Amino acid sequence: MKLEVIATTLTDALIAEQGGADRIELVTGILEGGLTPGPGLIREVVRRVSIPVHVMVRPHSQSFVYDEHDLQTMKEDIAFIKASGAAGIVLGTLTGDGKVDTAALEYLLQDTEGLNVTFHRAFDEIEDQLTAFQVIAGYPQINRILTSGGPLPAPKSAPQIKRLVEASRGTGTAILAGYGLSVPVLQEFIEATGVPEVHFGSALRRDGDNLRPVEPSRVQAAKDILRGFE
Repeated sequence: MKLEVIATTLTDALIAEQGGADRIELVTGILEGGLTPGPGLIREVVRRVSIPVHVMVRPHSQSFVYDEHDLQTMKEDIAFIKASGAAGIVLGTLTGDGKVDTAALEYLLQDTEGLNVTFHRAFDEIEDQLTAFQVIAGYPQINRILTSGGPLPAPKSAPQIKRLVEASRGTGTAILAGYGLSVPVLQEFIEATGVPEVHFGSALRRDGDNLRPVEPSRVQAAKDILRGFE
């Protein structure tokens, strides 16, 4: 069982590691769903923590439909993130009719050798997720999909997440459940879905507020529950 924690600052990342997080998702613009952080933050977090750091590659919050200028920007960001020594990237591309934009995805995946790749919650805007899963799982560079099973919070979509977990068996693409999870529901949620990895944001922050710091005791409480499944 893996615990991924969102960090928006170096302090967040250090606290998450102290609390027992297995991986950092590094973003800025957390209220916009996460955007690509600046180069100084990327370098410092990668330098200062020992757990894997996955960096968001999302140039704006307008949509997950990207034009050629967006894609060029994203490709430059990926090159910088790779050079920084980060363990992975987090991205997602959609067409205007809400399907996986495979052309854009293939363009961005060209230079990702040596990086873990997560397809992010753009996935939750796709109506036919099981078909989309098969498309994404066809790319060996993509290790996991971050999803809440649709537009609702993950605990309300447990049956769909269970279906996705079942579909993922035997593939190289894991399901990482996130959005709306909290420590009190975590054990029941894992038992209901069989999900191997979970992703936390506001629930592990002071007062459950996205704009307040990560609290190590909350990270530890989540990690303690995960250890019960090992």
